[in-house]
Amino acid sequence: MLEKEFQYYLDNQSELVEKYIDKFIIIKDRKVIGVYDSEIKAYSESAKNHKLGSFLIQEVQPGKDNLTQTFRSRAIFAQ
Repeated sequence: MLEKEFQYYLDNQSELVEKYIDKFIIIKDRKVIGVYDSEIKAYSESAKNHKLGSFLIQEVQPGKDNLTQTFRSRAIFAQ
């Protein structure tokens, strides 16, 4: 769904790191449309003007260590 946006980040990571290291950027339609200091701010501001699922929030860091994220939940699913 956001493959184009993520590929844009990968293709331009070194340039983005030079400009936006340690920031959270919003990528939509292969363009950076916002830059924020926190993930929460990036989400809340972007959700005001863009449909959820239409933009990617990406922390800008060098290397590949920040390209995956694990979410944990205490939810229990019963049958």
